[in-house]
Amino acid sequence: MPLLILAVGALLTLLLGALVPDRFGTTVGIVTVLCAAFWAVLTPPAPVAPTLGVAFTPFARFFTVLFSLTAAVTFLLSRGYNERQGIRGEEYPATVLFAVFGMTALSMSVNLLTFFLGLEALTFAFYILVAIDRNRPESAEAGLKYLLLGAIAAAFIAFGIAFIYAEGGTLDIAAAMKSALSGGRGNPLALAGWGFLLIGIAFKISLVPAHLWTPDVYQGAPTPVVAFLSTGSKGAAFAALLLLLGAMDGTGLLRTPLWWLSLLSMAVGNLAALLQTNLKRMLAYSSIAQMGYVTLALLTGSGRGYEAVAFYVVAYTAMNLAAFGAVASLTGKGGMEEVEDYRGIGYQRPLAGGVLALAMFALAGVPPTAGFMGKFYIFFAAIRGGETPLAVIGILTAAVSVYYYLRVVVNLYMHPAGARADAHAASPYEVVALGVTAVAILVLGVYPEPLLKVIEEILS
Repeated sequence: MPLLILAVGALLTLLLGALVPDRFGTTVGIVTVLCAAFWAVLTPPAPVAPTLGVAFTPFARFFTVLFSLTAAVTFLLSRGYNERQGIRGEEYPATVLFAVFGMTALSMSVNLLTFFLGLEALTFAFYILVAIDRNRPESAEAGLKYLLLGAIAAAFIAFGIAFIYAEGGTLDIAAAMKSALSGGRGNPLALAGWGFLLIGIAFKISLVPAHLWTPDVYQGAPTPVVAFLSTGSKGAAFAALLLLLGAMDGTGLLRTPLWWLSLLSMAVGNLAALLQTNLKRMLAYSSIAQMGYVTLALLTGSGRGYEAVAFYVVAYTAMNLAAFGAVASLTGKGGMEEVEDYRGIGYQRPLAGGVLALAMFALAGVPPTAGFMGKFYIFFAAIRGGETPLAVIGILTAAVSVYYYLRVVVNLYMHPAGARADAHAASPYEVVALGVTAVAILVLGVYPEPLLKVIEEILS
């Protein structure tokens, strides 16, 4: 039913756009994703016939709600931003709904075919969204880079699934994963298949060395699209990994590649972010480092590690929606690209400046924010899982990241309030979105127990 709601909503948005352009796209989009979320919350999970390739499990219900709420905030952020930047038409809200459809289908997958279709459905939607601002050549350039590299990543994933299918003789995720690498064993076909899968999914998550597209795409794409891409897309990719690894007995032979992906991402992401003067590029390299932390918890192969992954995906969604949401709300026709452009903005635009500062503190892991709790659970799970050396490296790199996050806060509040005159005042839609994300950051940092109990249930 959530898939049907999202599909019908997307098609209705396209039809209404043909009849009454630029009138109801955002409204229909918000209503659609909220209906999907409410249906998921109020309906008990129940397996569906295996021939459909999907099942409404507790895991699927959790991520359906997360992806739907992420899209709702994206719609709120996009309303005013798109008007200011001249992005019109029903294509934008419909494509956002198609992306959520792909994310939801991925979380419901029980076989590798629907898994691949859901993953690529959301990726195709982002190819369009990244390049949708036809008034900026940078947006078209970002879309082309994302398309070319994304097509290569899709080919790797398809080959990986083919090899795993050839080894196990089944498309069922649980059966295929158990026959592939469980217990640390694996034959050459299964190893090759997982190697291809890791390359493709590393691209989706922006793990080093498959990260080179990230800063260019983040800089060129519309800011609300970047907010959605950096949260929903990465959350879907980690949901995919949890689906695959959860069906195995630990990470087995995957531990070594995951170890190196985590190490390189934490080191390269944080060191490269130190050198950035463009805020969106800085947040892009920051996201690479943040995904390295999540991979650190993933490679433990333990239930506690997987719970830390799911919690941090939710926390990171709130933090990045707040950060990019604040940037989007402040962006007028002139843009707010450089860190120096934010000098004194904390006084000129108190709400957006305060939310941006809160997001920077959260991403840096300063208590009492969601970022602190998320990093605490990740490093705790890593140490309990025997990954102490890598956890220590992660803690050191997290300490390095404090510098470039606080540099933004310093510009917001510790320089004269003579900043850019075109910093836009937040619209009512943006006020709601910023308020929701700010509250989520603080609540998850102060009282994370309810979310942790839900995550423990869905992963048990």
